Amino acid sequence: MAGFLARRFLGFVATLLATAIIVFVALEILPGDPAAVMLGVTATPETIAALRTDLGLDQPAVLRFFLWLKGLATADLGESYAYRVPVAGLIGERLAVTLPLTLMAMGLSTAIGIPIGTYAASKAGKLADRLAMGLAELVLSIPNFWFGILFVLLFAVTLNWLPAGGFPGWEVGFGPAFAALLLPAVALALPQAAIIARLTRSSVLEALAEDWVLTARSKGLSRRATLYRHVLRNALVPVVTILGLQFSYLIAGTILIENVFSLPGLGRLIFQAIGQHDIIVVKDLVVLFAGLVVAVNFAVDLLYGIIDPRLKRERRR
Repeated sequence: MAGFLARRFLGFVATLLATAIIVFVALEILPGDPAAVMLGVTATPETIAALRTDLGLDQPAVLRFFLWLKGLATADLGESYAYRVPVAGLIGERLAVTLPLTLMAMGLSTAIGIPIGTYAASKAGKLADRLAMGLAELVLSIPNFWFGILFVLLFAVTLNWLPAGGFPGWEVGFGPAFAALLLPAVALALPQAAIIARLTRSSVLEALAEDWVLTARSKGLSRRATLYRHVLRNALVPVVTILGLQFSYLIAGTILIENVFSLPGLGRLIFQAIGQHDIIVVKDLVVLFAGLVVAVNFAVDLLYGIIDPRLKRERRR
């Protein structure tokens, strides 16, 4: 188990380093002057030269890269060109919106998808199974931002139950902040819940066909007890795998959802930074997103040790 996790950790570190190299090369080394892009076509050569000096673009590329890595390691991310504030503080403020939103969406997608997929598998071939999987197909075909627009029209404009957008801040209380994130979280979660439901159904049906299920039933266990005590735990291994991948989709989905609901999160920040040619913010955010995805995938690997009995046997040996 320890060796498995060590290998995965080294792989994740290598992935993060490769991401940093690709981002740096794409934004600062490929043809094109970042300073000229940020200032626009009307900028004078003197202004461009001053900005290049301010951004450190007049230094060798290798030196700039290692200085940037050092800044990432020490949380010294530089200063945003558009906002004229430290990037670390800017990201910290926006992370307080995006991270809870993503975790809420991930929790909702899991809480919805696994029970529906398990129930559909228990009713395989029956009307309930076909209805559940048909609904999953329908939900999967609708983009999450379209769900967001529909939710705003229904729950905010028509019923006036929840706010249509904006974020009041956690300092005003948990209730108002939670209410502001609920609709975007559900909009993000529904397509991912449909994926989890389909995968859970397939995995449960595959586990139900194993010989040990027949052995458990022959010893007197009911179908329900066999399903929820034994089959589901074995079937969750591939589902846990998809959860790590879903986190990256949810992070990407926040770029659209946060703009639909006017949420001041990282998704909206990177969208604005791209439009404002704030390359420093874009560069740091891409690496941060990659780091979050790497961290979640590492946490998923830790869950394998709890869910998958084969890793437990390997650890005992």
